[in-house]
Amino acid sequence: MALTATPQHTMLGPDDPPPFEVVNPDSNYPVVLVCEHAGRRIPTMLGDMGLSQDDLKAHIAWDIGAEPVARHMAEMLGATLVLQRYSRLVIDCNRPPESETAMPVISDGVSVPANSHMPADQKRQRIDEIFTPYQTVVDEQLAKPTCKAVLSIHSFTRTMAGQYRPWDIGFLFRDDTKTSHTLARAFEPFVPAARIGLNEPYQIDDESDWFVPRHGEAKNLPHSLIEICNDQIADAAGQSLWAGWLAQATREFVEKDLK
Repeated sequence: MALTATPQHTMLGPDDPPPFEVVNPDSNYPVVLVCEHAGRRIPTMLGDMGLSQDDLKAHIAWDIGAEPVARHMAEMLGATLVLQRYSRLVIDCNRPPESETAMPVISDGVSVPANSHMPADQKRQRIDEIFTPYQTVVDEQLAKPTCKAVLSIHSFTRTMAGQYRPWDIGFLFRDDTKTSHTLARAFEPFVPAARIGLNEPYQIDDESDWFVPRHGEAKNLPHSLIEICNDQIADAAGQSLWAGWLAQATREFVEKDLK
């Protein structure tokens, strides 16, 4: 895989893993899964980014429970899954890299010292060594002739900036209304309708989102960004349960909309 311009002095060292993992890369299942906030690794060079261990385990650093849910779904469906290993505090791979929220100075009220007054060359390292390789691999998987749709698996926190969020799951979209509505209806046997959100807990826009505008819409692929409340998938039992529900909803979507 060819990368874009590589900095002369790299950020990722020999002990740092690649930014992505591809599960079932040769799958012919028509839906590809992605998980931009799967991991919370910090490059060795960045230490702890000036944060406590509690902060680095919290929702500001990654999407709690999203990776195991996505892995279970990939196994149940036999689908390709692309995981991103590094903390969203290093660089958020679901944000335009030039966005202020891509390398946040403050996240949900927590200051991120390593991101404050960052030189341009350090920002470029994070883009070139994490963001671009990850997006390139996603592009490659979505370009497969067998790929007919893409779903992005995320989790959200029950309370954000002091606001309570009543939904257990949300399906986010913009132009492609059909996919999210099909998935939401398929989810009604599992979760009360009032706890299923459409474009909740937030709205998609070009300034602060990447997956929907750049992978779903730009490639004209049916898509949905799926947000699960992390209190539902904080343990193995919840992760397995919700993955099973999502796998069933995905199968119904494939039968209804992709055949």
